[in-house]
Amino acid sequence: MAWRARSISSTTRAAAAGAAERVKKALPLVFVLFLTACATYRDFTPGATTVAELEAVMGHAAERRARENGETWLYYPRQPFGRKMFVARISPDEKLIAFEQRLSEEYVAKVIPNHTRREEVRDLFGPPYEFLTFPRLERETWTWYMRQFGNLPVTLNVQMSPDGVVREVYVLDDNNKGESRKR
Repeated sequence: MAWRARSISSTTRAAAAGAAERVKKALPLVFVLFLTACATYRDFTPGATTVAELEAVMGHAAERRARENGETWLYYPRQPFGRKMFVARISPDEKLIAFEQRLSEEYVAKVIPNHTRREEVRDLFGPPYEFLTFPRLERETWTWYMRQFGNLPVTLNVQMSPDGVVREVYVLDDNNKGESRKR
């Protein structure tokens, strides 16, 4: 097959030039949108970030809980695949006090069987991803997905009796390669 030169008409060149000009004009807008999309929770500054700035990045909270000390806690779940629950602690003057990832070994250790109450669990972890009731066992189970030891996917199950006291805490390996751990 012989090679043939192909000519481009002047109207095609003009259309391409016009498209290039439109792209040049839109580029600053695209850049601003890109920078806005890149804003993350890492950009939050305690004492300076406002609730409006927080919600601009994170969206509306799944749950808001007022605390006795005047703080408001906003819960931002990233369940099931994000395996995180972010809690933004807000001062009475609507400024960020702290932004914490609560589904971690540190916070799970605060749940003590036969001592911790339902409301304390809700305060620690926010709304559960899954809520199950076992009438014959007289248990209510709340479930969250998290990562243990940095990257091991696990399921956190907190079982409570009808009186609202935590009875069992299970951290189950999601890989089915290891054994579950009961505390």
